[in-house]
Amino acid sequence: MKSAATPRLKGRPRRHMRIRKKVKGTAERPRLTVFRSLNHIYAQLVDDLSGRTILTVSSLDKEVVPKAKSAKGKLEAGKLVGKQLAALAKEKGIERVCFDRGGYLYHGRVKAVAEGAREGGLNF
Repeated sequence: MKSAATPRLKGRPRRHMRIRKKVKGTAERPRLTVFRSLNHIYAQLVDDLSGRTILTVSSLDKEVVPKAKSAKGKLEAGKLVGKQLAALAKEKGIERVCFDRGGYLYHGRVKAVAEGAREGGLNF
């Protein structure tokens, strides 16, 4: 008997690769990619042409943790991660990004990161 988790674990990387075929990040407009673990959320800006990560923010960062502890749950922590990412991107002169949801549904914490980044001033 197969476990229910097997198709789900195989499905996300396949969906992510389907998205990655269409979404490319450049130095002027990097790719904002999201990874969601069970307890934390990670977001980073990637320049695919040079193959490097420009900056990264997670719910484990020292600037985010004190605010996230006072936040009500993971959804608000995701929004804080998006706002922090937008603030750091503005410092580096980045205003436009393309969003890569990482194979996840655009819902919940992934959506919260996107909304937080938009509130912080990023355009996608």
